[in-house]
Amino acid sequence: MTIAVLFISFFLLMLIGVPIAVSLGASTLFTMVFATRLPLGSVITQAFTSLDSFSLLAIPLFILAGVLMSQGGVSKRLLKMADVLVGYLVGGLAHGTILASMFFAAISGSGPATVAAIGSFMIPSMASKGYDKGFAAAVTATAGSIGVIIPPSIPFIMFGIVGGVSIGGLFLAGIIPGIIVGLALMLVSYGIAKKRDFPTEGKFPTFMEVVKAVNYAKWALLIPVIILGGIYSGFFSPTESAAVACIYAAIIGLFVYKELDFKKLYNVFLEATLLTIPVNIIISFSISFAYLLSIERIPATVANFITGISENLVITMIIISAFLFVVGMFVDTISAVVILTPILLPVAEAVGMDPIHFGVIMICNLAIGYVTPPLGVNLFVASHVSNVSVERISRALIPFIAVMILVVILLILIPQLSLFIPGFAL
Repeated sequence: MTIAVLFISFFLLMLIGVPIAVSLGASTLFTMVFATRLPLGSVITQAFTSLDSFSLLAIPLFILAGVLMSQGGVSKRLLKMADVLVGYLVGGLAHGTILASMFFAAISGSGPATVAAIGSFMIPSMASKGYDKGFAAAVTATAGSIGVIIPPSIPFIMFGIVGGVSIGGLFLAGIIPGIIVGLALMLVSYGIAKKRDFPTEGKFPTFMEVVKAVNYAKWALLIPVIILGGIYSGFFSPTESAAVACIYAAIIGLFVYKELDFKKLYNVFLEATLLTIPVNIIISFSISFAYLLSIERIPATVANFITGISENLVITMIIISAFLFVVGMFVDTISAVVILTPILLPVAEAVGMDPIHFGVIMICNLAIGYVTPPLGVNLFVASHVSNVSVERISRALIPFIAVMILVVILLILIPQLSLFIPGFAL
């Protein structure tokens, strides 16, 4: 009865257009009133205390760092370097977009921020060179989803907090899968560009051109080195690394690239605040929702149901991946991580899966949700930046989504792709 009331009320609220954060809180409150004897004050208590977390501070700090870098000239320099490295290939501008998104992902930790920062430059550029605008927007939207796989990743932070898993280990585990996703998207872009005869720009770069391009972007490229190097050398925690990233981004934006000034900083902090507020609201009510799930022993029920179907690791993970793919279409990534980690992590551990490997599989599956209607955040950001309809972009996205699903299956079959670097470093 409790499960039925909780999930039916949640999906009904979403279907009538209520924001997800409000749907989570309202369905939790409704269920507690009509289907449990739990004190109503526990909803507010859980929502409030969930934000009292040192590790959680990393999220607003990484959001601020991403905005500082976007406004401070970092994305422009990464695009220039990416253009030199891959611009000579067939569909070079698409490859440059994907490569620049991979670099920016290693800075911002956010998919939508990556789409906005890279897409505002590259979508108009591709359109002016004769690329189909729907294709250009689709490439940018899917490339932006790498932002939640390559570290630092905000969903990895949430998974680590909720699941009690090493955030540093998750960051390391995301490196190779993020690179594989990027290469797979480049392969699809190459095939489409070849078939449609999109123009090729530039020529194969000389060694000195590569050196100059890397030198041009060197201060930007140092950011992930500082973040990850500081974490794994023990100088600071993931949360402290986010604060260091903010300070570094402000310094290079103000004094090195000189594209920020103190007047622009007001807009930077305003934008970061407006991005952080809805994330915090979603997190707080997601925690309340997850609290009710745990009180009603729903995770144990789901775990028993799934392991009752099969105890084979691969089959179980394919079932979970299919479920996460559908969830990603309707629920934002942070809410899905908070709600589903306590449910699905015990299932994965019951069939012998490493928690860090499962975290990568879960986030890679939910990353596809960034570009799948009806929720796909990256999809709507790309549509806004490109002024192309969501329907047109969605049609162009089909081959990119297909290859991302294949990458998830590959990661399930070869866990070493996720676990090699953490096993070596930790």
